[in-house]
Amino acid sequence: MTKATKLLTALPPPQRQRLMSLAREVSFPEDARIFEAGGTADRFWVIRSGAVSLDQRVTSLQRVTVASLGSGDLLGWSWLFPPHQWDFGAVAFSPVRAYEFEAEAVLKLCEEDPALGLVLVRNVAEILAHRLEMTRGKLMEQYSMRRHAL
Repeated sequence: MTKATKLLTALPPPQRQRLMSLAREVSFPEDARIFEAGGTADRFWVIRSGAVSLDQRVTSLQRVTVASLGSGDLLGWSWLFPPHQWDFGAVAFSPVRAYEFEAEAVLKLCEEDPALGLVLVRNVAEILAHRLEMTRGKLMEQYSMRRHAL
């Protein structure tokens, strides 16, 4: 299983400083919907404190939590890949403080500094691989529980 990569601590100090020059501090109150699946993905966050639940709409009335994120975690990766729409929804599970980054500015920085761009994309890929493995494990757990219930 891949390790849980924390984006900012994984970046070498010079690249981290360049990326952080674009950061804006934001906060979300508990139960605030940060983004909805299908919406325009034009930014991302690194959580400083609090917890965020990623969810997927199953029916018009039901959502399923697919992951929980906390301090140091990357929130949002859809900004990096066309069609730049959120794949999941996100809601603040508790009050959240985060660094917010506008995708356009980060992508421009990556063009200006290809070494930063490569490190950033590799780290986002590691984060995605870890989350995919975690999701697979949760699905297997759910399947196993349902099979035993029958």
